[in-house]
Amino acid sequence: MHPRSPRALLLLLLLVAGPAQLSAQLSAQNCVSRQQVLAATRQLQQLLKAQETRFAEGLRDLRGRLAALQSSASRVGPDAPPVPCPALNAPLGGRKFGNKYSAGHEVHFACDPGFRLVGPSSVLCLPNGTWTGEGPHCRDISECSSQPCQNGGTCVEGVNQYKCVCPPGRTGSRCQHHAQTGAPERVAGDPAFSRAPRCAQVERTRQCSCEAGFQLSSTAGDSICQDVNECELYGQEGRPRLCMHACVNTPGSYRCTCPSGYRTLPDGKSCEDVDECVNPQHLCPRGTLCVNTGGSFQCVSPECPKGSGNVSYVKTSPFQCERSPCPMDSGPCRHLPKTISFHFLSLPSNLTTPITLFRMATASAPGRPGPNSLRFGIVGGNSRGHFVMQRADRQTGELILVQTLEGPQTLEVDVDMSEYLDRSFQANHVSQVTIFVSPYDF
Repeated sequence: MHPRSPRALLLLLLLVAGPAQLSAQLSAQNCVSRQQVLAATRQLQQLLKAQETRFAEGLRDLRGRLAALQSSASRVGPDAPPVPCPALNAPLGGRKFGNKYSAGHEVHFACDPGFRLVGPSSVLCLPNGTWTGEGPHCRDISECSSQPCQNGGTCVEGVNQYKCVCPPGRTGSRCQHHAQTGAPERVAGDPAFSRAPRCAQVERTRQCSCEAGFQLSSTAGDSICQDVNECELYGQEGRPRLCMHACVNTPGSYRCTCPSGYRTLPDGKSCEDVDECVNPQHLCPRGTLCVNTGGSFQCVSPECPKGSGNVSYVKTSPFQCERSPCPMDSGPCRHLPKTISFHFLSLPSNLTTPITLFRMATASAPGRPGPNSLRFGIVGGNSRGHFVMQRADRQTGELILVQTLEGPQTLEVDVDMSEYLDRSFQANHVSQVTIFVSPYDF
């Protein structure tokens, strides 16, 4: 044995068992006796044997756990592919929006005018290949119950249809158009609305004619040329409209006028909205924003939700608010909208439907993984079933107008986009859309 081996064994024991066990012996003398070396060796052997036993027991336990996991994994088969849902048809007297029938996709329903939806307006395709809820149907209602006739028109009920009897001065399927404004078709005794005919003797027969815009009052010899009321003639149902808005009869002709807030285009009959917001002298007070509408404007002031507890919102732009970071232990905070944006749209009356009004989409920040699933829906407002929200593609949702709107009125609809990553909720974003409907259909 090496002459220093007993001291080396003592040093190893000190490292394993700690200095407290041998401090007394080493402090008492510098030399180590044979008995001390043997005692230290036995202690070290016992310590190593105990460590080896615990290691072997731990290794057996680990092997048992691994075997259990392998057995459990072998019993669980691979994930079954999602089952597509059966195709859906539009209800009788209604329409269907959405043609994707895979899991996570929604289909929306709306009824035609004169019908009321009975059942859910939207159904969701589940992974097991079934739809949530029962299929809806459209129930016939009174055609005149929605008061479709405007400007004092009288609604006459029909079979799945109605007819408006318009008061004087109004025309159109809903009495929405002016038949004539301004001066009457002719004024008694006003020479401007009558002319003397141009006559000539042709082969012993007197032939008379009128200039353009006038017609002979009779075939008698004393007839005169009277003005043709083009506004009345072309204002009849089924005839093309002379003017986009109002027609004013003039001697021998007519002219078109536009309502306040519109200008007449060079063609003389079309109307174009005047954008009051481009004028720096508009009447919006300080701190508000000007939004152009059909024939007018609105002053708006989008506000962020008031803070509550540890949740608060800050305005990051005139039309967007963002939630402050949530505390680590605040689950409810994470389910509140991460961003709230404000959007304002101007629409004419009687817009042909369905039509897409608004789109929501998501984009990933550079270097960060984006959501692999999005869900869209309507979460608030006073829309009363005029809209549906559906997914257009993997990253985009569309707000679709499905019911005709009559102005003037203001509608609000709140749409939501929720982000999921591996089926785990990440965040949601809300867009508050305000729609100003003009009283005119242009």
